[in-house]
Amino acid sequence: MSHFSKIKTTIRDIEMLKLALTDLGLNFDAKIQTIKGYQNQQVDAELVIKQVNNYDFGFTWNGREYELIVDAQFWNQPWSVDCFLEKLMQAYAYNSISKQGYNSGFEKLEKKVADNGAIKLTFQRWIN
Repeated sequence: MSHFSKIKTTIRDIEMLKLALTDLGLNFDAKIQTIKGYQNQQVDAELVIKQVNNYDFGFTWNGREYELIVDAQFWNQPWSVDCFLEKLMQAYAYNSISKQGYNSGFEKLEKKVADNGAIKLTFQRWIN
């Protein structure tokens, strides 16, 4: 028997979450919707990613952070749930760091992706 899992994250910024999902090539609906799971179990999510099997997954705010809500039995993505979370957190960190750098007056000069998938960013800021 399967059921919904709520997986904690450190994601607190919905806009950065949206950018990270876009970076991963995922379309989403940013409105509260009911998603269904095994034996018609239902749960509301604030950001929903549609799947071709009609068993969508999404994210909901728990008061501190966004949690991934998924019925793993119906996961239908090119990565495992764990791999998805790793890729999502990397994209979220990349977008958050880029935003913070920009807000602090830095310009992004370079982005290098290593063979192991690690990303190195180089920023610059001119001081008058």
